[in-house]
Amino acid sequence: MDQTGTPGAVGAHPAEHPRAREYRVEELAEAAGIPVRTLRFYRERRLLPPPRRDGRIAWYSESHLARLRTIAALLERGHTLGGIAELITAWEKGRTLGGVAELLGLSDTLAASWSDETPVVLTPQELADYFGDDVSPENLTTALEIGYISVAGENALHTSRRLLDVSAALVREGVPLAAVLEAGRRVRTHVDALAALFTDVVKTHVLGPLDDLPPEQMQRVSDTMQRLRPLAKDIVDAEMSLAMERRIRAEVDAWLRRRQPSPAPGTAAPGEESLDGAAPPQRPAEGL
Repeated sequence: MDQTGTPGAVGAHPAEHPRAREYRVEELAEAAGIPVRTLRFYRERRLLPPPRRDGRIAWYSESHLARLRTIAALLERGHTLGGIAELITAWEKGRTLGGVAELLGLSDTLAASWSDETPVVLTPQELADYFGDDVSPENLTTALEIGYISVAGENALHTSRRLLDVSAALVREGVPLAAVLEAGRRVRTHVDALAALFTDVVKTHVLGPLDDLPPEQMQRVSDTMQRLRPLAKDIVDAEMSLAMERRIRAEVDAWLRRRQPSPAPGTAAPGEESLDGAAPPQRPAEGL
């Protein structure tokens, strides 16, 4: 009540800010599917953060339940309680995301490549087979700078079979390799910006701040990243297809306009008046 005795006059209505679910120890153990003695053992081993105290009653939150489920999942994977305790200690001491992921067994998922590109080892002769006389010191230097190739002993390692095949196809169509590489450099700038944009959207609206992420949420991050990989590719592929359609249509329209003959000075196109305002001469009727 406020000072006038009216209930609820001060602060928001409880329905607007419902309290998060809390559990007594027996309720938490039941929700996690473990005996109460196991829960107390975990608490003694400091695998659980302390509960909220209200007098002599200990209240546990949804984060405690999530922690218990994570412990159960790690035990199923073969982790020991000592290893799980190491994970939690590492997280609380600020160990890096990658280090905690390694302890969780998620490092392969979090560090997995988003691309499906296959590197290709090329001998000097194979490079010449692909690009002929365009294999010059200048072009090789540019390809190294933008990361298309790297040195592998006496050979070259191309970062992507698809990019290699596309580059060679463009050269066969008459595009100089220097122009292909310059286009690749510019494309790299744009796709880096797209990747940054997509990452920021996901961090803001899906993952949230990773710095405050509890260890029991690491699996959620891993699962989310797995689901987002095809979505990111689909967005870029769809937008690129639509952009190419718009661009080609504009180029064709411009070409058609250039192909239309210009009217002679002082004359008008069919259906229009001439420059002096007179109607265009009428074509005589056939047969007259």
